[in-house]
Amino acid sequence: MPDVGVTAQSWVRGGTLEFLRGHWQVERAITDFAAGQSGSFAGVAVCDWAGDGPAGVLSYVEQGELRFGGHRGPASRSVLYARGPDGAVDVRFVDGRPFYRLDLRSGSWAAEHPCGADNYVVTVRILGPDTYLERWRVSGPGKDYVMTTTMTRISA
Repeated sequence: MPDVGVTAQSWVRGGTLEFLRGHWQVERAITDFAAGQSGSFAGVAVCDWAGDGPAGVLSYVEQGELRFGGHRGPASRSVLYARGPDGAVDVRFVDGRPFYRLDLRSGSWAAEHPCGADNYVVTVRILGPDTYLERWRVSGPGKDYVMTTTMTRISA
């Protein structure tokens, strides 16, 4: 079996920002332990230059269908990826507030985002040149869930 770190380095040539740019198929499984419910999200995401072109910021926009408990309907999510130091990116909310740092050059990454009394922990792992896995573990006084997302690159 090849060394994942070495292979991932070749897939992330140019840095994390360049790896993330593109069109993605999004498949997400959600397990809410507090509510005793599970669900899924299926959709697409476009991650491309924000504004008028390359300025070191990508806009990530995800749209699809959420099925959770008895709910079924449209859902969306957006963040910004700003070029950070040494091939990493600073993930930001769309209003510019910092979210977490992401650096996929080694093939995997973990980060934490405290939000009030809640704690969000993300782990990201590259599975291949066009696939990565993102897992969020959220815990707090009223939150206890896991979201696992598989991102697969698709042609534009």
